[in-house]
Amino acid sequence: MNLILKAKNLRKTYSGPTPVEVLSGISLDVPQGSAIAIMGKSGEGKSTLLHILGTLEKPCSGSLEICGINVGEDSLSSIRNKHVGFIFQSFHLLEDYSTIDNVLMPAKIARQDTRPGMSAYTRALKLLSAVGLSSRAQFQAKLLSGGEKQRVAIARALCNDPELILADEPSGNLDHGNSLAIYEILFDLVKKMSKTLIVVTHDLELAKRCDQILVLQDGFLEGRKLS
Repeated sequence: MNLILKAKNLRKTYSGPTPVEVLSGISLDVPQGSAIAIMGKSGEGKSTLLHILGTLEKPCSGSLEICGINVGEDSLSSIRNKHVGFIFQSFHLLEDYSTIDNVLMPAKIARQDTRPGMSAYTRALKLLSAVGLSSRAQFQAKLLSGGEKQRVAIARALCNDPELILADEPSGNLDHGNSLAIYEILFDLVKKMSKTLIVVTHDLELAKRCDQILVLQDGFLEGRKLS
């Protein structure tokens, strides 16, 4: 079994007058091509865990390996640029930039040539087509609807062809109809492109589409079958 991600004994404590431990020793093996949902009550640390798994935040202790690479200070930017794509609840688009420029942002950060006609630009156009937004390529992001913005965010996450996609409440700001459309697009692309998905969600309907459901409670992850 080829593992895309291996986490061992991840711990996270936030300092303050009274230190709060939110992750109390998380270990997780994520097989290639799988889809895993992480659920739990608000405040349990689900987004913190996802940010740590995506190298956006550092644990206080523990180890993390992504695509066979140990995550450390010298590998953070490389792993983040090449192997991980992010989808956030609040989209995080650059509102005054065009749709295609938003999709291309990971490629720009990775210092790829993103001019029209280059491979990164061609891939971005194909991704916009895959999420049904070819006609919106030159629209400013601020002119898009919420559902369209999240489709742009999905295309952006796939821009650098990463093996691992991390999604934090991807339907949290959408109505039910748009949520269902986002689920279809996300899981269709993940399957077609052989990606691995970890999604944090409160939505049981979304979680049930995954291969495994894990619940974060009192700093620990446990598998759970939900009917």
